Amino acid sequence: MSIKVFCDIADLKKIRRFNSNNFVKGFTTNPSLMRKAGAKDYKSYSKQILKVCNRKPISFEVFADSPKSMIEQGIKINKWGKNVYVKVPVINSKRKFTGKVIRELNSRNIKLNITAVYTAKQTAKILKMINKKTKVIISIFAGRAADTGKDPVPEFIKSLRIAKSFKNVQILWASVREPYNYIQAKQLGCHIITIPPSIIEKIQKFGKSFDQLTQETVKNFLIDSRKSKFTL
Repeated sequence: MSIKVFCDIADLKKIRRFNSNNFVKGFTTNPSLMRKAGAKDYKSYSKQILKVCNRKPISFEVFADSPKSMIEQGIKINKWGKNVYVKVPVINSKRKFTGKVIRELNSRNIKLNITAVYTAKQTAKILKMINKKTKVIISIFAGRAADTGKDPVPEFIKSLRIAKSFKNVQILWASVREPYNYIQAKQLGCHIITIPPSIIEKIQKFGKSFDQLTQETVKNFLIDSRKSKFTL
């Protein structure tokens, strides 16, 4: 099964560049990326992005913390475009499961991207809240899990297995740390992987032999030693 590559970015210039890249099938954003991109007004900035990306799927996240406000924001965000997925965290800041939000928005046929997921138990809870028709992405944060010394792969294997009967559900490998994560996600059978621009560029250069890499590495060491005018 082929895996779809999404670009994890909110920078308008980079979205313009990667929107014309056929390797990239969609985009994901979050409030932190929006802030980093310089967004002052969430709605107007998102609308600017949608002028560029009006066909490929793109996720915009709610930033409320109460179920009522999350639902209200989700309904508004959904109206921005047919290609929009409403991103909802699996819990709020008080560690409360957002099942009520997921169920309500899903029942309204709103496409969802459930984010900040780390375990198959969370995946199972999400699946209990949704129908088998409306599109749902479940974003499992592999890199952040690995940063704590935990292996995220078993959680993907379990999540993929329990979500198998939901043809409307796609499992997404999130928080990529290195190009090899693309190979890992592909081998596991993940439907989507969302990747920062710098790593997408590296993945598109896959194919170099170990001999080529050895020579390039040695040449770079030599060039830098000469630039530094090192002597012994």
